[in-house]
Amino acid sequence: DIIKEQNRELRGTQRAISRDRAALEKQEKQLELEIKKMAKTGNKEACKVLAKQLVQLRKQKNRTYAVSSKVTSMSTQTKVMNSQMKMAGAMSATAKTMQAVNKKMDPQKTLQTMQNFQKENMKMEMTEEMINDTLDDIFDASDEEEESQDIVNQVLDEIGIEISGKMAKAPSAARGLPSASASTAATISDEEIERQLKALGVD
Repeated sequence: DIIKEQNRELRGTQRAISRDRAALEKQEKQLELEIKKMAKTGNKEACKVLAKQLVQLRKQKNRTYAVSSKVTSMSTQTKVMNSQMKMAGAMSATAKTMQAVNKKMDPQKTLQTMQNFQKENMKMEMTEEMINDTLDDIFDASDEEEESQDIVNQVLDEIGIEISGKMAKAPSAARGLPSASASTAATISDEEIERQLKALGVD
């Protein structure tokens, strides 16, 4: 991968710059010590030469900071580019997937499927409503029948009470009729009389 290779090179460059800076700092300290030593001995010419070297060395050290900052910036830009490339790749793959789905998907067929679903759903709702209405009618009819039966029973009870009252006041039919034993006795007496008359020869 090109991006990874560039990142490795930038990290290597950054490490090299850090090593160079460390070496320059070491030389800087040595020059400072030499300048102090020459100053103590009163050797001005040597101090001037060493001072110029120290100035050049410090400039070089500052350049390493600038280069290091530039390398860091390049590394950051490389990471940003890598991220953008990944996002572009993801978007490309997504676009291809969407394109494939759109090719396989038939808008007319999808619309028809949705319409069929809506139609069947309406049928189911209507069927459920009809069943509920039928059940309500059955239970309502049962309640009405039970209520009607209660009313009929109440009316019959009232009629029964009135009939009982009338029958209690009415005279007994048995009082005006002969008893069964008396009727039987009368029947036997007539037969006996007829038999005796025949025996006497009287028609």
